[in-house]
Formats: sequence, C-alpha cells, structure tokens
Amino acid sequence: MEALNIFVKSIFVDNMIFAYFLGMCSYLAVSKNVKTSLGLGIAVIFVLFITLPVNYLLETYILKEGALAWLGPKFATVDLSYLSFIIFIAVIAAITQLVEMIVEKFTPALYNSLGIFLPLIAVNCAIMGASLFMQQRDFAHLGEATGYALGSGVGWALAIVGLAAIREKMEYSNVPTPLRGLGIAFITVALMGMAFMCFSGLGIPE
Repeated sequence: MEALNIFVKSIFVDNMIFAYFLGMCSYLAVSKNVKTSLGLGIAVIFVLFITLPVNYLLETYILKEGALAWLGPKFATVDLSYLSFIIFIAVIAAITQLVEMIVEKFTPALYNSLGIFLPLIAVNCAIMGASLFMQQRDFAHLGEATGYALGSGVGWALAIVGLAAIREKMEYSNVPTPLRGLGIAFITVALMGMAFMCFSGLGIPE
C-alpha cells in the first residue's frame, strides 16, 4: 500500500516538473507536438523505471555505509557513498544509450522528431534528481523505489503531454503578439503548476 501511495504522490504532489522544476529544457523544447511529447515521455518513463531500481540496489548493497557487510565483518565499516554520483550517472547513460538504439531501430520517425533531446535524457535533471531523491528518502524496499520511479516518469510524461496538447490548441488561438512562443508557454506552465498544487496532501488511505 505504501508503494502505491508513493506512486500516486510522485505523479501529482511531487511532480518533477511542477514541484521541483527538473527537466525543464526538454520539457519546453519538445512540448510543441503531442505525438513527439508522448514519445519522449515514454522514453523518460522507461529510463526512470530501469535506472532508479538499479541505483537503489547499488546504493543499498554496495555504496552506502555498511552496505558491504554481507561480504564479511571486515567490510561492515566501508563507505562508498562518495561514488554515488558517478555510479548513478554511468547507469543512466548506459540505459539512455539502450533506449536511443531501440527508438532508432523501431521508430525512426520518432527518433528524427526527438533529435538531440533523446540522447540528452542522460543529462535530464529529472532522471538524476529521482535517483538523488531516492537516496535522500531512504525507501524501505525495492517496491517503494520502483513505485517512485514509475510515478516520477508518469508525472513527467503527463506534464509534457498536457503542455503539448495546450500548445497545439493555442496555435489556433488569438495570442497577443508579444506573448507568442515561449512567453505564452511559460504562462501556461505556471497555471498548470498552480493547478497541480491542488493535489497537495493527496495520499492513499491505509
């Protein structure tokens, strides 16, 4: 039940875009078309769903202080947490490369639409931020970490697809000339963020 609670809260309450403003570069640049935004959102979900549980296992059984106690008493005091950043980045980069190859192989049109933003998932703040938040929140087990990963990805995808749908509709709207482009996009994102604040305190009852 706690994993479900974490999943729901990471979508609506702790949304990577509206709560922490992570991954804004690709969020604003790609959110001009729903189809392209959906493709990038699915890619982000997949990368988060794979990388965060892997990083959780690395953190729990290798990196944090005392994690190597399973190797024997002499390793009980070993602390490799200073390697967290570089290990997390390596895992994210490897999974991103895998996603890029899969997308290029099976959906070349989407690959061309995403352009440089597909490999840039490796440096997407939302991906790294989720791993660091996982480390900070010290989840009780792998299920909670996986729920957080999936929820964070779904929340980011929901945000970018929602903005893309609104921006497509605004193409047919009479937007004042000074606000066209990123101007009206920033205003829209602010309004969406205020709307998501209504979910504050949302949780699954025990």
